[in-house]
Amino acid sequence: MDIGFQLFSARNYPLADVLKKVAALGYTHVEGYGSLYTDPQALKAQLDANGLTMPTAHVSLGDLEDTSKTLKLAETLGIKVVVCPWLAPTDRPTSADGWKTFGDRLQKIGKPFQDAGLTFGYHNHDFEFATYDGKYAMDLLLEAAPAVNVEADVAWIVRGKADPATWLPKFGDRIVAVHVKDIAPAGQNADEDGWADAGQGSVPWKTLWPIVRTETKAQYFVAEHDNPNDIDRFASRSIAFIKTLGA
Repeated sequence: MDIGFQLFSARNYPLADVLKKVAALGYTHVEGYGSLYTDPQALKAQLDANGLTMPTAHVSLGDLEDTSKTLKLAETLGIKVVVCPWLAPTDRPTSADGWKTFGDRLQKIGKPFQDAGLTFGYHNHDFEFATYDGKYAMDLLLEAAPAVNVEADVAWIVRGKADPATWLPKFGDRIVAVHVKDIAPAGQNADEDGWADAGQGSVPWKTLWPIVRTETKAQYFVAEHDNPNDIDRFASRSIAFIKTLGA
């Protein structure tokens, strides 16, 4: 099983050092995010120099609507899965109809990428698991956007007070990637926004992993920590833990 590394986790560290570290630890691919794309050809050269690929990438909503720019980015970097990573608070719908409308917008945004042979998806946080008319916002979005896939951030599902064991199978045939991260026990790791290295927190990964592997279509498994204070510790602990989960 190939294991990826979300580069947003290392946004506070020099990119050249991070790529060298993660390659040495055995990560085979990395997941990009917005500010890394200022010089795609230079980024591709850095990836190649470290034997890394970037099959999945987070691209802002604004850049996704600049279709030609993002298609060129995908071609340059070899991106296969283009992911809308989040919604700013001011852009988040506040009603069931609003989430359906946003789903319809994503459906339309994703079509040119799908027509080009790419996979298009949405990455959740916790706010998509607020309920409107008895349904999660995420469900409303996905029901309105049947061609949009999912990069499931399991720890954010937990923070949203939903149960990933029941939610993941519901949309399993559309889950193409999974973020593997963890939540620190209550009151711990305040300087890391309450997150933990994979396997060091309260997310029941050993229970969830068989569900991820047998009840979803996920092909990409990406280690992430939203605010690690020690990138070496996070990167090494996380890949070691993910390997214990097995194929």
